[in-house]
Amino acid sequence: MIEARRLHILRAVADHRTVTAAAAALYLTPSAVSQQLTALEQETGHRLVERGARGVRLTPAGEILLSHTNAVLAQLERAEAELAAYGSGEAGTVTVAAFATGIAQVVAPAVARLAAVAPGIRIRVQDAEGDASLPMVLDRQVDVAVAVEYRGAPSADDPRLTHVPLYAEPFDAVVPLQHRLADAPEVPLAELAKDAWIGPYPGNPCHDVVVLACESAGFQPRLEHSSDDFRAVVALASADAGVALVPRSALRGMDLTGVVVRPVDGVAPTRRVFAAVRRGAEGHPLIRPVLEALGEAALT
Repeated sequence: MIEARRLHILRAVADHRTVTAAAAALYLTPSAVSQQLTALEQETGHRLVERGARGVRLTPAGEILLSHTNAVLAQLERAEAELAAYGSGEAGTVTVAAFATGIAQVVAPAVARLAAVAPGIRIRVQDAEGDASLPMVLDRQVDVAVAVEYRGAPSADDPRLTHVPLYAEPFDAVVPLQHRLADAPEVPLAELAKDAWIGPYPGNPCHDVVVLACESAGFQPRLEHSSDDFRAVVALASADAGVALVPRSALRGMDLTGVVVRPVDGVAPTRRVFAAVRRGAEGHPLIRPVLEALGEAALT
């Protein structure tokens, strides 16, 4: 009989591509992961992984088992949800990982809503960008991720996850007060092709939004300054260090002295925000109210 926890380890190794990275994500030692993989190979009677200089890859037999693993683990999540519902399961802790402005935009309001309508549910919040929060869900470090679509992100039909769309928000152009386009009602991105740019680091989903928007306008942005903190981005723009695209919600309550904020001419760059849980967990009596509260917060 194949043990489910070993299937979970197999999926983590497939996702992270090295035993060391999978072990770190699962809070295990590399030797423990290797031992569990060996035990899984003994259970199945097949070699499942091959180790090489560039890490670990699944054998054809491993790929076959992985294709069933996602369905098996999703069904186990559903079983846990039904058992929790049977036992009423209306009290407990749900851990949510979200990026900073997502916390302000929907997570904090959802926490307030749940305190009123489901006081037995305790929310623990962790600050994490989307490229980190989705693996945290898959590795069972957190229960819910609030993330932004980005290059290489698991798609909405990924068999490992259930996606719940929350909201989409535009990015506005932020230029220094003395910039040549400061008086324009809207800023054409193509007019900023020769400017120095300020933006998030590669790997941050907002970096992808900025780069894709500039590419659509016909140029590659010349990123002179990098920060994942939009307050720092705006401060650098106010110092005439460059121009930037910033999510509209991130600008709320910010000191905008020395800069001008303008909408982008034409189709505005947009980030699409969604919640994600392990497939099958969306019906859990603790997780379902959290998803509903996030959805309600996104509508306000």
